[in-house]
Formats: sequence, structure tokens, C-alpha cells
Amino acid sequence: MHAHVYKSLRKDDTYVYLAARDDFTRLPETLRTQLGGLQFVLEVALTPGRKLAREDVDVVRGNLALRGFHLQFPPASTLDPMSEDWGTDA
Repeated sequence: MHAHVYKSLRKDDTYVYLAARDDFTRLPETLRTQLGGLQFVLEVALTPGRKLAREDVDVVRGNLALRGFHLQFPPASTLDPMSEDWGTDA
């Protein structure tokens, strides 16, 4: 299975994987509006067991088979800014 990956020009670090290149009709209208323009980034073979940087390949493959697209959101920030040592005595 191949995926065609696009980045959102409106939402930082948000990517859309499509089963068919430029088949934006698979995306709900509200999602297309929120993402704004999409710029092609790469085509990738999604073989079982393949490692992706932020996504589980089996989840991506399942979403592409079921919906025709997969949405990758920015990574959640796990850092608590209040836990940083700011170098103060406060």
C-alpha cells in the first residue's frame, strides 16, 4: 500500500495521508477548510512493520483502507512550562 503525504499550509506539523494522489474528495469539507491548502510532501510505501516517525503504520493503513485518508496531528507537548528551572528563587 502506498500513501501520498501532504502538509497543511494553515496548521503547523499537520499532515494528511491519502490513499490516492490528489484525491481530496475523500476529506470532509470541514476538515479541508480547517487545513487550508495542502502541499504534496512525499509518497511512501506502507509495508507491514515499517517504522514511521510519529505514526503507527498499521493505524495509517487501516485509516487509508477505511476512509481513504489519515490525519497526523502535531506531537502533544508533554513538557510542563512551570516545571522548568527558571534560575529564580521564586
